[in-house]
Amino acid sequence: LTLGKGHATLTPLGNWAVWVKLEQICVAAQSPAGNIEQSAADMLLGCARLTPGPARAEYRAWLAARTVGSAVAELLAVARGEDALLRGLAFEALRVVGAPAEPEVRAVVTNPSLRPYALLWLAEYEGADPDDAQEILSREEATWLWVDTAAAVADHGETGLLVRHLDSAVQGTVPALLDEVRAVGHPRTVQVLVALAAAHPDPALAKAVRRAAFQVHTGGA
Repeated sequence: LTLGKGHATLTPLGNWAVWVKLEQICVAAQSPAGNIEQSAADMLLGCARLTPGPARAEYRAWLAARTVGSAVAELLAVARGEDALLRGLAFEALRVVGAPAEPEVRAVVTNPSLRPYALLWLAEYEGADPDDAQEILSREEATWLWVDTAAAVADHGETGLLVRHLDSAVQGTVPALLDEVRAVGHPRTVQVLVALAAAHPDPALAKAVRRAAFQVHTGGA
């Protein structure tokens, strides 16, 4: 801003800053689902049933109405919570943020509940194929992520989807999966196994899953 006699004039840098802010306001105004003024948790929950394209549009609009630092901090705070679905969606929103989120995402790699998500985010940011999770995560991390995703499905999805989620496990067989799930220490393991046992149509397999849930609950081998 430069001051003259009786008037003030924006410098080129000032003009640029104003146009950037106007662009952000315009982007923020283009939110068909109306999530701009919501908290991060409410915005993510509102986007949960959207397809990827519309969801990303909502993320962009929500992000445009905030500073990058505050938006990233709010998304990571949601990710640290107990809702596994919101944890996964928070990292989807952080993918829209891109490079400015990298330091904060890298900093949460040491958090056990966020580590698999952060490692996948960082690998994708660095150019890896997001479908190559088995090459990015250790077996233990992949198993922890399997349980976390199953918790999201159990809380918000359909029982058939929970049964189909078995196919995504790295172990290849249900007995091997149950052995490693018991060892991974996810806080939702018992609830996930109980829900899976109730949903699975095979009585013998459902019985094995219930037995595993009981063993986790009682601390048995």
